Amino acid sequence: MPIYVYEAKDAKKSCAKCRGGFEISQSIKDDRLTACPDCGAPIERVIQAPGLTHSKTDLHYRAKRAGFHSLKRVQKGEYEKMY
Repeated sequence: MPIYVYEAKDAKKSCAKCRGGFEISQSIKDDRLTACPDCGAPIERVIQAPGLTHSKTDLHYRAKRAGFHSLKRVQKGEYEKMY
């Protein structure tokens, strides 16, 4: 299911969750949310660029950015860190 991003229409009348924006997984057939699930403030869906890159380099970069490392198999039972 796709993940949609919503944020508050008016930052002054919203909670921290919808003021900063939040992600929610919804079916394409589901109606758009119109109110924050926490505080009830009016929200709107934010258009996001699709994530279409899945190359090995991109996966290593995303793991490093998240504070993890990737492993590369050197030989049977032996791995080395990818930076």
